[in-house]
Order: sequence, then structure tokens, then C-alpha cells
Amino acid sequence: QVQLVESGGGLVQAGGSLNLSCAASGRPFTNCAMGWFRQLPGEEREFITGFSWSRTAHYAGFVKGRFTISRDNAKNTVYLHIKYLKPEDTAVYYCAVRIRSGTRWSELDMDYWGKGTLVTVSS
Repeated sequence: QVQLVESGGGLVQAGGSLNLSCAASGRPFTNCAMGWFRQLPGEEREFITGFSWSRTAHYAGFVKGRFTISRDNAKNTVYLHIKYLKPEDTAVYYCAVRIRSGTRWSELDMDYWGKGTLVTVSS
């Protein structure tokens, strides 16, 4: 089965940065869309950024340059770099994959999810 394992979350101070990773296994991921979502406390899961099937990066409008996605195809791993962290960034960050053709970034469009990694930003 497909498995996505996020790591890198933790407690950080506002203004700092974090690097999250998502290791994927269980099938080839060359032809798929893979990206990051987050779920703020009490809110629904929202899209942050992701790579399309063609490896083109897409970003949600709220990112505004603070989030960067990258990947290591040899390791089947996707990364999320976050800088200038704010308390409102506190959330569970999830990795997600869509293996069906076409790239769409709503929660229901994704086929597999990791369990998430918690990022807590202190003031």
C-alpha cells in the first residue's frame, strides 16, 4: 500500500524556519501529483503547495513567498520549506498524493494522505 510519512514538525519561534519532509513508498511516484496541505486548529484542511504530474510547482495564494516546495525523486521525497514562521502557521501539516491523471488541489482530489506532522509556532 501507498504510505506517506511526514517529519520535521515541532515547536519553533515566530520568525524562524522549518523544513518538513514527506517520504513516499508503496508504488512508483514518477507520474503523480504530490503536495502539502495544512489544517489549522478548528479549520478544514487547506492546500499549500504541490508538484503537478509534470513537476510544475503550484502555490496557494496565501503562501506569499514564505513556503517553498522541492523534491528528491531518487528518494521519493517531497519537502516543504517554511520561513518567517508566524503563530498563525500553527497547524498539522499533511503530505498528499494524487495518482489519477490530472492535477487538482482540493482535499477530495487527493488519493493518499500521510498522518501529518504538527508545527507549533510560539510568540
